[in-house]
Amino acid sequence: MCCAGRRELFCQLMVNPKLCRNKKKIIEELKHFDIAHPEVQQLRILVHGPVGAGKSSFISSIASVFRGRMVQAALVDAGSGTSFTTKFKSVKFKDKERNVLPFVISDIMGLEDAEVAGAPTDDLVMALEGHLKDGYLFNPAGSVQKEDQFYNSCPTLNDTVHCLVSVLPGDKIGMMNDDQVHTVIQKLREIRLKASALTIPQVIVMTMADKACPEVNKDLRMIYRSKKIKEKMLECQNKLGVTTNYIYPVKNYHEETELRDDVDILLLSALKGILNFANDHVEEKLDD
Repeated sequence: MCCAGRRELFCQLMVNPKLCRNKKKIIEELKHFDIAHPEVQQLRILVHGPVGAGKSSFISSIASVFRGRMVQAALVDAGSGTSFTTKFKSVKFKDKERNVLPFVISDIMGLEDAEVAGAPTDDLVMALEGHLKDGYLFNPAGSVQKEDQFYNSCPTLNDTVHCLVSVLPGDKIGMMNDDQVHTVIQKLREIRLKASALTIPQVIVMTMADKACPEVNKDLRMIYRSKKIKEKMLECQNKLGVTTNYIYPVKNYHEETELRDDVDILLLSALKGILNFANDHVEEKLDD
């Protein structure tokens, strides 16, 4: 769905007095998502991005929406400045009845400014191809070896990544200096190129939209009307080359203790787009 279409849909949902019913409808649709390929039990999403971009918070926020309460699906560090995620982990999601949902999101070590720091790009490429097993401990000094117990020598379509999600912080994207462009952004671009070679679809989830614009911070319904948010989306586009119709501005849960329908709708909209792109990818494999 194009950016204008998402804006119109979001505005309709937000002014509709039956917002909660609309949210439940989307949740039910995603809970029973019809995967196109019979060999794929769960669509596999890989999230990557700079340290502190909100990857783990995004995963936990998605988990919270489906469980109907706050959930810590991926551990989050409030401000160490280094990656809190050290192991490769594929998070499975459950609904209120504890039914397993038809998708998983793989969480990885954040990309850091230093040339040799954070997750090695070779490891991320291995993850794209399905070679990394859950539990693999990232080593910034070197990538996974074939003799490693967490190396999957014969990945199936069910092991490979079906959609690559770059998570970028909307409030900080414009502050990234030249050094960061040549390190973190360069790493992101390298991974994108490899994903493109594997025909894996790619999107950007732009987190912290509420911190990027004062109007949106006051009223989340302004997110697709905000010129500031549009500028931030264009900055994401210019840095990674992903067009704005594949960029989803969201707000993660980071201060709240209770769920909010406006936050949930944005998260669900992003997830729905991601799963559709992932499903298109596995359908192409079926056609091949």
